[in-house]
Amino acid sequence: MKVNLSAAEFKAGGRPVCAAIGVFDGVHLGHQEVLRRTISDAEQSGALSVVVTFDCHPNAVVAPAHVPPLIYPLWKKVEVLGAMNLDAASIIHFDKAFSQIEGKQFILALATIFGKIQAISVGANFEFGHRRSGNVDLLKALGGKLGFAVNALDDVDLNGEPVSSTRIRDAVRAGDFPSASAMLGRPYGLCGTVVEGEHLGRKLGFPTANLNIDGILTPPSGVYAADAGIGGEKRRAAVNIGHRPTVHSQDPKLHVEAHLLDFNGEIVGQNLELVFLKKLRDEQKFPSLESLGAQIAKDIEQARGL
Repeated sequence: MKVNLSAAEFKAGGRPVCAAIGVFDGVHLGHQEVLRRTISDAEQSGALSVVVTFDCHPNAVVAPAHVPPLIYPLWKKVEVLGAMNLDAASIIHFDKAFSQIEGKQFILALATIFGKIQAISVGANFEFGHRRSGNVDLLKALGGKLGFAVNALDDVDLNGEPVSSTRIRDAVRAGDFPSASAMLGRPYGLCGTVVEGEHLGRKLGFPTANLNIDGILTPPSGVYAADAGIGGEKRRAAVNIGHRPTVHSQDPKLHVEAHLLDFNGEIVGQNLELVFLKKLRDEQKFPSLESLGAQIAKDIEQARGL
């Protein structure tokens, strides 16, 4: 899948385009139906299948007080979209200027950039453009004028309820990873980029990878056994999510620290995914660093033995 960091970079090479448009946070089962319809339409008409998405959640710009935590950072979303075998992804930088564009203007701009739009696929309740001026009815009206079909796909139900990013967030917050995984169609993983930490784990004899989780959905605090995926490899890990009360009793920031078993490589700056296997215990405050280190050793052996 070719990734374009703006729609203007896209080159169709004279072929028509079938496009899927949306935020696609999590790329869950409902999103996958939209994407599969786009791919199917493209295969049948000799067109290119293109996903049009954004580099952040729109609320980050238009409603900053109501920004949901992302299931996936952008790099993971692109990775999962790439696995769908689309031809290209156009990732639009969503800023203040873009947020002022009316829905009709946005679609007309895409038609100019793509050359010929064969079909557009979206969710049935999809809204877009300044003040939600665009919806499925507008798409159909424009499709009639510009000659493209519109596929408005209904939600996918699972266990009698529609699959949604909101429902997945609720499951993760509750520590219900099986439900989140079922709705995603793949194992849920907490994804982040490894950043430089305070090396507290190394001082205790257990070096950790510290994840940048700014704006990212996190499970409940606690200590977990997980499988860590990094650089195409998988390692067992013991993971602490919390505020490190033994070290910083008043630390307001949530930390995610993963000790990768039998691993001593340098991974700062790399992307890491943690797929949780079991919660080992709640986070707790210990009377000393020595007692904390002793418990971490037990946590690691329990993670190893799963």
